[in-house]
Amino acid sequence: MSTVELSGAVWRKSSRSGGGGGGDNCVEVAFVDAAVGVRDSKNTCGGHLVFDGAAWQAFAGGVLASRS
Repeated sequence: MSTVELSGAVWRKSSRSGGGGGGDNCVEVAFVDAAVGVRDSKNTCGGHLVFDGAAWQAFAGGVLASRS
């Protein structure tokens, strides 16, 4: 995947993060064009991963399927 500019991205954290009990361990995602950026919510300057839309959909689908 080519370089994706994330400096102006709007990062979102799960509404289920926080609340103690390890719930603060969360990631943030940013949707930019056809890419999805993922970073650690506790270390936002520590780098990020970028996935194309198909890879993100496969990941999210797998997470949802594992919860059923």
